[in-house]
Amino acid sequence: MLKYSLKRIGYMLIVLILLSFIMFMIYSLVPSNRAYQDAKAQVQAMKNTIPKGQMEEYFDKLYLEYQRKYGTDTDNQLVRYLRWVGVAPLYDGSYNGLLQGNLGWSYDKQKPVLEVVGPPMKNTIKINIFATILALGITIPLGIHCAVKRGSAFDQGVQVLTIVGYSLPTFLISILFIWLFCSKLHIFPPSGMQTPGSNYVGMKRFWDQLYYLALPLITMTFCSLGGMTRYVRASMIEALSLDCIKTARAKGLRERAVIYSHAWRNALIPIVTLVVGWFLGIFAGSLVIEDMFALNGMGRLMIQSLRSADYDVVLLMQMFYVAVSLIGNLIIDIIYGLVDPRVRVSK
Repeated sequence: MLKYSLKRIGYMLIVLILLSFIMFMIYSLVPSNRAYQDAKAQVQAMKNTIPKGQMEEYFDKLYLEYQRKYGTDTDNQLVRYLRWVGVAPLYDGSYNGLLQGNLGWSYDKQKPVLEVVGPPMKNTIKINIFATILALGITIPLGIHCAVKRGSAFDQGVQVLTIVGYSLPTFLISILFIWLFCSKLHIFPPSGMQTPGSNYVGMKRFWDQLYYLALPLITMTFCSLGGMTRYVRASMIEALSLDCIKTARAKGLRERAVIYSHAWRNALIPIVTLVVGWFLGIFAGSLVIEDMFALNGMGRLMIQSLRSADYDVVLLMQMFYVAVSLIGNLIIDIIYGLVDPRVRVSK
């Protein structure tokens, strides 16, 4: 397994490099010249101190300086990419790329990209990890019970509800929940992440944020119930029909042991992919939920950055998602081996 993992990590690095190159090339085609914009803005700010006859010469000088600073003083896209990564030197022989810790600059926020991404990432993880744990805590036992009681009135009722929940779009469920819990019942606030103007600290701040995040969490959990419940139910039904389960029952094992020690272990193989994918999805955020409830998360930041042409932020976020996806696939394969010895890699 160790040799297999090391080989997979090597493949992952190759894929990461190829995808980073493709994404860099795509964003290089966008008609945006940061060096030109910065040079022009500086000249406009100093136009009263520069003689008119020297304005163009001063602009050309500034433009070249900014090009050298950003590593765009060449038309060779491969050199630009290598400078962005940090393996090719700038005009003065220095290195200033990803490998040196330069993750980019947010042109819209006028901050390093890491400072821009940090707060939304924390909010997204905080929201999604609670929603994921809640959803899994409900859907897995519910799916198992429906599979065991297949065809019962309870199972049929759950199937109808899950189909309705799965079919409704997220934004519609959000509107319905805001109307119900905010307008009619007055239980939760409709938007925001904390009480406006509050400066709470410690546990008071935690409970205040939890109160504001309760409705988004309920909405996200409800939206995810339908698909996962039906997936667990289908996987368990298939596992319960295996010959080994019939043999276990014939040997006189307790039904609880048959379900949770034998059937559930076999049903886990297809479910692992979805469950691990859910946990990896806590970094991505939910665009619809974050927009509907005015949450400062990764999904909302991505759209804002695309609208404002803040491509350093977008590029770093997409690189991060690629890395998370590659690591997630490796984790899924390793968990497969832990769940079912038949798929373990011995070479």
